[in-house]
Amino acid sequence: MKTIDEMLHLDLLTREQHIEIGAWIARCTSPEEIMQMPPLLWQAMERASKIMKIDEDLLRLPSLDFDSADFAPSSPG
Repeated sequence: MKTIDEMLHLDLLTREQHIEIGAWIARCTSPEEIMQMPPLLWQAMERASKIMKIDEDLLRLPSLDFDSADFAPSSPG
């Protein structure tokens, strides 16, 4: 729900779309049910997702540039 709230805040969804999408998601009990959202609502979410580059974030490889020393167990004292 946080993502659709952000879509509303960025004016990527109308208040009505936000309410309808939120209600649809709230009553669904599985991802398959969510996928059966009415086409106009689904299209609105897809447009907003593209503008927010959500797919790119999900497909981005994790960053491996961390310092391994930050994750090493501390030695006793």
